[in-house]
Amino acid sequence: MGERNSERKVKSMELEVGAIYTGKVTGITKFGAFIELQPGTVGMVHISEIANSYVEKVSDFLTMGQEVKVKLISIGEGNKLGLSIKKAEPPAPPPPRPQTVRPQSRSQEKKADLDPFEEMLSKFKQSSEEKISDLRKATESRRGSGGYAPRKR
Repeated sequence: MGERNSERKVKSMELEVGAIYTGKVTGITKFGAFIELQPGTVGMVHISEIANSYVEKVSDFLTMGQEVKVKLISIGEGNKLGLSIKKAEPPAPPPPRPQTVRPQSRSQEKKADLDPFEEMLSKFKQSSEEKISDLRKATESRRGSGGYAPRKR
């Protein structure tokens, strides 16, 4: 008789929207997963609430029997519980800001020691520009004056 009373207390335990609970995955579907918070109390985590990244398959992120932390985000009609895994986790730190590099003047750039790759790239760009210039000159000389002169009969 003592077990029944304690079981009633667990079932009647009040759930708070916004609170974080630990539950066990009891079912996986295409659109989400069912999580048992306590015996007889099951809520659903929609696929959009599983992770901060794109979730194509729920089974890629959750397995049957897995314990997960969830946040109770809603209590709908018929006491349907809406849960979120991604909101139960602390927010991710913001990505590090990229270091801004101040552009150097050409004279400073030449004075600075270039690493081998940059030196090679610089030489490649110079030779490419020379080849393109030569190609343009050759193409223009073939075209002639560029004008069209009709034939005399």
